[in-house]
Amino acid sequence: MSNLNETPRANRLHIGFFGRMNSGKSSLLNAFCGQQAAIVSDVPGTTTDPVYRAMEINGLGPCVLIDTAGFDDSAQEGNLGGQRVEKTDNVSFKTDIAVLMFPADCWQEGRSDCFNLEYGWASRFNARKVPFLPVISKTDLITPENKEKMISELAENGIKEPFETSVSADNPEKLRSGLKDRLALLIPENFAARQLTAGLCNPGDSVMLIMPQDPQAPQGRLILPQAQTIRELLDRHCVITACSTEEMPVALERLKNPPDLIITDSQAFAKVWPHKPPQSRLTSFSIIFAAQKGDIAYFTESAKVIPELKETDRILIAESCTHAPMEEDIGRVKIPRMLRKKAGEGLKIEICAGTDFPLDLTPYSLVIHCGGCMFSRRHILSRVERAKEQGVPMTNYGVALAALAGILDKVSIPEEV
Repeated sequence: MSNLNETPRANRLHIGFFGRMNSGKSSLLNAFCGQQAAIVSDVPGTTTDPVYRAMEINGLGPCVLIDTAGFDDSAQEGNLGGQRVEKTDNVSFKTDIAVLMFPADCWQEGRSDCFNLEYGWASRFNARKVPFLPVISKTDLITPENKEKMISELAENGIKEPFETSVSADNPEKLRSGLKDRLALLIPENFAARQLTAGLCNPGDSVMLIMPQDPQAPQGRLILPQAQTIRELLDRHCVITACSTEEMPVALERLKNPPDLIITDSQAFAKVWPHKPPQSRLTSFSIIFAAQKGDIAYFTESAKVIPELKETDRILIAESCTHAPMEEDIGRVKIPRMLRKKAGEGLKIEICAGTDFPLDLTPYSLVIHCGGCMFSRRHILSRVERAKEQGVPMTNYGVALAALAGILDKVSIPEEV
């Protein structure tokens, strides 16, 4: 059973280890975390699916370490290997910092193509704005003279100041400390610094939470967005009132003054709006998570296409969860029903879940993403950038529901940080 006080995986710093088969990825990861988190073997292709290890690292904070399949796997295993490499590529979209391995035993003097694969991945990380740490592994398998030549060649190709490791670390503590210090320099600016309610409330404000209980939540527990919001509001010394949609009028009557802010489930916008006091600001859990995890300005601008949708258009709805859909699922049933009511029954709507997300978004007139509470900010932003590059509008559940309710210009949006 997980500790309720643990940092959710989506809010942790994601560090991915990338390299070809038997490049030392798993060995370095194990040495770094001080435990056997990944299987190590001389057999090429031992790591197949990505392996995730959540842990606290002094100096870095809550992290997720990710071991990946070798990115030369496709040359060895055909279609199956190609699928493994595709999964490795998918990991790069959710990685905040990449560790890129350059195995010394692959380098040969006079060969300029030894690290073509690695150079290609370095270019990929640069294009995706993922900071990466180059690591020369297995340095004890090459002479000091050749190591210097190899480092010089790497520098000529833009790979400078690599971190060095050997097959068996003589001083594991020194390795961990050195690697941690180098990774700390690559932590993205303002990582995890964004507050859910940035600009929406101040210490001492009264905040009302409208929380119809999700039937998919475990019995006796709140869903993650609700729990995280409550925790942040308590940390900000706000005064919280919580109720279900039906009890909102009674809860308002019992308050001496109207709440400064109301945060509702997005599905309840239509029921909450008529009861909202004029002086109270209104937003939703999905909107504040969209602002924390994604590009709220792009989401808001993109939602303006909803009134213009036509029956011949094609919509993609993206979920970060892979739960079994309920009878009245928000993404699979309710939003499609509302969209078809506005645009026509012939509106084409497709669903993708989990890590599945099309590389080509151009067939779609609009992408509608869930709040992304299970994804890191880096993962959501990688999808936003793909939509922007391809000129495809992309919004999120909460913003879309506000637009469908006709109150998009009236809800409060958290400030950009």
